[in-house]
Formats: sequence, C-alpha cells, structure tokens
Amino acid sequence: MKDDQVLKQVADMVGIADNYVSAWGDEAQVDSDTIRRLLAALGYDTKNDEALLESANKKLRPDVLAPVKVIRSGEPMHIEMHLGQSARISDFSWRLATEQGEVLEGWLQSQLVSDERAEGGTLVFALPDDLAWGYHKLEVFRKRRKSPFEMTLIVAPQSCYKQDDLNSNKKLWGTSVQLYSIRTNHNWGIGDFGDLKQLVADVASRGGDFVGLNPIHSLFPANPEGASPYSPSSRRWLNLMYIDVSSVTEFAQCDEAQQLVGSPEFQQRLSEARNTNWVNYSEVSCLKMAVLPLLFKTFSERHLEKNTARAQQFLQFVEDGGESLLHQAAFDALHAELKKADDNTWGWPVFPEEYRHFDNAAVQTFIKKNYVQVQLFMYLQWLADAQLAEVNELAEEKGMVIGLYRDLAVGVCDSGSETWADHGALCQDVSVGAPPDILGPLGQNWGLPPLNPEVLKERAYEPFIQLLRSNMRSCGALRIDHVLGLLRLWWIPKGESAQDGAYMYYPVEDMMSILALESHRYQCTVIGEDLGTVPDEIVDKLATAGIHSYKVFFFETAEDGGFYSPKHYADQSMSALCTHDMPTLRGFWHCDDLKMGEELGLYPNQEQLAGLFDSRAESKQKILDSLAWHGYLPEGVGHNAAYVPMDQQLSEAMQLHLAAGSSALLSLQLEDWLEMDKPVNIPGTVDEYPNWRRKLSTTLDDIFTRQNIVDLTRRLTEARAEASKNK
Repeated sequence: MKDDQVLKQVADMVGIADNYVSAWGDEAQVDSDTIRRLLAALGYDTKNDEALLESANKKLRPDVLAPVKVIRSGEPMHIEMHLGQSARISDFSWRLATEQGEVLEGWLQSQLVSDERAEGGTLVFALPDDLAWGYHKLEVFRKRRKSPFEMTLIVAPQSCYKQDDLNSNKKLWGTSVQLYSIRTNHNWGIGDFGDLKQLVADVASRGGDFVGLNPIHSLFPANPEGASPYSPSSRRWLNLMYIDVSSVTEFAQCDEAQQLVGSPEFQQRLSEARNTNWVNYSEVSCLKMAVLPLLFKTFSERHLEKNTARAQQFLQFVEDGGESLLHQAAFDALHAELKKADDNTWGWPVFPEEYRHFDNAAVQTFIKKNYVQVQLFMYLQWLADAQLAEVNELAEEKGMVIGLYRDLAVGVCDSGSETWADHGALCQDVSVGAPPDILGPLGQNWGLPPLNPEVLKERAYEPFIQLLRSNMRSCGALRIDHVLGLLRLWWIPKGESAQDGAYMYYPVEDMMSILALESHRYQCTVIGEDLGTVPDEIVDKLATAGIHSYKVFFFETAEDGGFYSPKHYADQSMSALCTHDMPTLRGFWHCDDLKMGEELGLYPNQEQLAGLFDSRAESKQKILDSLAWHGYLPEGVGHNAAYVPMDQQLSEAMQLHLAAGSSALLSLQLEDWLEMDKPVNIPGTVDEYPNWRRKLSTTLDDIFTRQNIVDLTRRLTEARAEASKNK
C-alpha cells in the first residue's frame, strides 16, 4: 500500500483505533503493520488497497435486517431496514414471537417512522413500546419472497440488578479468598467446595454478607501445574479440583474408594498434601483422580444402568450442557489419554495433528471409542456444579444478602478446550493485554484470544450470553475482570510484544444491556474491575448501567499523594485494601514486594527501585496522616511511618477506616486478618515465583475462634451499620 489512508479508513469502520492516549497522557500512534495484521486476523484481505476495500465492503455491507438489535426498555422500539428505493413498503409485513410466547403481527407501512432511502439512509418502523424484557424473534415478510428476513430483538432493563438491601442503601461487608488457599484438617491439600461451605457459615455467623472467590473456571486436569485461574481452559465450566471428594454421594457407597482412601499410604499422602504451605497441584490431582473414577463407576452401576432419579438428574445436566459440555469433557478425556503417552502434552497445540480440533474425524472417533471416559468428565462437572449450588443455598439459608460472589476472567487460555472447539467466536491470531504504562513500561501480553465483535453480532451475542449465564449460576454477585473490555480491548497480533498492539472497540451499549438483562434473570449484582487507565467515555456508562466500581484504597490518591477519604467513594462501588495482584497489607507496609522484586530481577534499574522505595515511604506517611485526621489511628501508634510496623492494631484500624466509607460493598482478605506477608501472585512472573499456590497460614477453625478476629468482625458489622445510617 502506497499510503495508509485506506487502511485507516477500514480500521475505523471495523473499530480498530489507530491512536490512543498513553498512560503518560500523550497521544500514541499505532503502527500500520499492527493494524494490517489485526484486520487480517478478522478475515479482511490486506494484500492491497483494492482488495481491502472490496473485502470490507463485502463483510460490512448491511443486511436488509440486522441479525440483532438491542434496545433498553423505555427507549423507542425502532427497527431499521436497508431496502432499495424500488422496494414497495406495502409489500412488507412483520411478525414478532416474544420469548414469553406471545405473537404480534402487523404491516410495516402502518408503523412507519421514517423513510430516508432517497438520501441513502434507512427505513425505520416501530414496534410496540411495552415489550417485555427478553430475547424475541422478529421476522419481516415480503410478498413473493419465500423466506423472511430475521432478527433477534433483545429488550433489556436500563441497569443491572441489585438486591433490595443494596437499593435501600445497606452497607455490606464480606471476605475474599483464593479458594485453593483454604486450609482445613480434612481437605485433600487444596481448598474445596466443602471448605467453602464452612467459610460461608463462619462469615455469615459474624455478620458478613458475602464470600468473594477467585475465578473457579475449568483449568487443565491433565496438566495440573497450569494453575492460573485467569488463564482457564474454559470460562463456562468449573475447576474439578474443587470437588469435595468425601462428600460425593457415591463415596459412601463405594467400598473400593473407601478402602483406598483409608489405607495408611493414602492417608500419609493426604496429610503431607495438607501440611505443605504451597498447593502441590500435581499431587492433589493424583490423589483426587485416583478416587473420582471409582465413584463414577459406582454411579454408573447404581444409577445409570438402572435409570434412577439421580441418573435422570445427571442426564438432564448433560442435555442442558449441550455441545459446550461435550467439548469440555472430550477435551479433558483426550488430553488425559495423550498425556499418558507424552508427559509434555500441555495443551492442544502439541496434540498430534489429527486431534487439534474438536471437529476432526479422529476426535469424533476417539469420543465414540472412549465415551465412558468422556462421560466421566461430564459426571465430574455435574458434581462440581451441584456442590457449588449447595454452597450458595447455604448462604441463602444463613441470611447472607449476596452469598457467593464469583469472578469472571477476561479470557481463556489459547491451549484449552474453548479454543480447541472454537467455531469463530474467538480471534485466535490475536492476544489481549495492556499497552505500556508506568508500572509496566513494556506492556502486558496475557496470551488470551479475544471474542470477535463481528461474530458476536452475527450470532446475536449468543457466546457472550452463554458466558454470563454460566458464571451467574449459584451466586449473588459477579465481578467482571477488566470490565473496560466491554468498551475496548488491547489487541496484540499473535507472536508480537505488548507494545505492538491497538485498541479494538466493542459494541459496549449492547453488551452492557445484555449484562443487565442476565443479571436480573439470575438476581446477580455486577462488580466491574475498573482499575488502571480508565477512559472517560466509559465511566458514566458503567455508573448508569448499575455496575459497581472497584475502589482499592492504595490507588485512591489525590494529585498531592494524599489518600481520598473512603467516605467520598461512590456509593455504587466495592472497596478493598488489597487485591490478588498486590502485596498483602503487611507485605505492602514492610516493602516485601519491592524487596522480592529486587531479588527476582524485576527492577534491573536501581534508580527506579530507589524511587519506588521513596514513593512507598511517602504513601505510608500519608496513610498514617489520613488515619489520624479521621480519628482511626490507634493510641500508642506513632505518627512517623518510618518507625511504625504493620501490626494487628494498625491493620484493624485501616480496615475499620474503610468500613466507615460510603461504598455499598467492602471486601477484606483473610490474609490480612492473619497478618500474612507473602503474595498470591506477582504480576510479570512465571517461573520466578510460585504464583497461585500460597495457602493461608492456618485453618478455618483456627481463624474464626481467634478472639481478635471475633472482635474485628463485630466491629466491622457495627461500622457498616453506622455507615448505612449516615447516608
């Protein structure tokens, strides 16, 4: 191409921005080759200007009736049609079949709003304004044409669901935890859904209204060391390692499983797995997968073969799971089989060629020959789903306003089941990440292929809808990781570094409307992780959509470096002291993260590291100043941060300071109650630190019998109640 005019014209039509405002406030230009590669990844012909324009005109030419239209209730139900001037309006009629079973019909001419075809515009007609929320099928018929034009019409509420207590301004608190990190005296070396039940009961009894979780998406049973919850195999299914094996119905009915688990050798392995300070995923997987197939065998003999009520529940789960469940189970079964032959089989990109996509004939043959193994993994997903539902039911019984709040990762791993069985919903020649910023001068590449916005529209957003439904099951709130991705994602051509990317814009209004609709259906509050560089154009959209912002105390600073009072946080927000990507409270205060980063070589520039230490010292002093000004600095704690350690008194003071704030939701980490110093995750590391493995320092039984924690939870409950009165 001799110039980039056509390239940028098409990029603009598609939604790829050729420039952006950097973290330093400067306008940054996107390299033309990056745009070209991203367009090619979307299926455009980029060999020259003429080919690009031709493919753009073909792909972007509007249909007579768009495949989908999303309208918020209260807005005019106006439908656009792209018709030639010669088409006679009197030849067209419409029929609307609502999700509720009602059928409405009429003539287009009698409900015409405007006709601007002569000026190159569209024809617009109106539907009744009182349509119920839901997914409706609109058909437009033309005389002498056999098949109608079709559209999925989605009618959605104005904003996301909130529980009555949130609408009445009750201030809630809860805990957040990495589920795998929980210790008990009976789990199998990893926190599980049985432990989660205990935690929910404990938090509820202390006045808490929710327990927040890390993503519990399906990972890789055959490759258990692939442990990052933010790089899942699938976001639609669950992590099988969270099954509480001893609580499965079939365990009590299976003598072989009981004898195996009760053997001295097995008990010794269980004890060792429990007592380590880091989750040994390979050992946990080995222990659980030695027993779970025995339970499936018992289930098959006692239930499937006799078609009992329990068998029928399982078969209904399989039917409801449809192709997606088959994809997941087939992938896990095939992966396990191939891993036996080659221990380095970490994902489908290294499968033998004939097994690298679900649709391949060899895969279909494998499923037929090994259906019992495939069915095993369906059974395990059923167990996980049922146990999670039991936890949520317990939370409701205990009177928790929200109960569980789950976490939706921003994407899926490029070597897992979703990419393996993908039919175009994911753009697999692209990875998402973040552009360079102050903390990450090289940017971030997360290795996660994004949803294709063009395919989303073609499929009436079905992949997005199913994703939300899978993750709003069995919970009262959903946190959306990197919620800014509803507006735009940083797309990086596969194989390139994070600097060589561009922002791809998504149909944000449509996606937020669908999010609102599904949140009402599942009675699920929505929390948006909106940290980092937040473009002005989405701030009001998130607020209007009823999505709770995410306020992390350490990031809420003014230009002078001081900390905003939590009483000034937006009501529609969740506040927290720390997150999984940050040091713990104690680690932050004692600069353990900076010291560890130096040891790991994350700060090769000593001048930069020294600046970070200076900035941390200033932040600590500002925190003490803020606590003192608000009356939360405990007696006996000095005012000079250089001589003040992070102890129980100071930790509790910071938590109570945040509890008195105006955020509707307050989330506190169990690690900070236990004054732990090691982090869950160090961003930017892979092998340098054992991310996603660190356990809590003690058991749940111990945590909730400690008098200082009993006292703290009482004071938190009182502080939240007082904050409710003050608004």
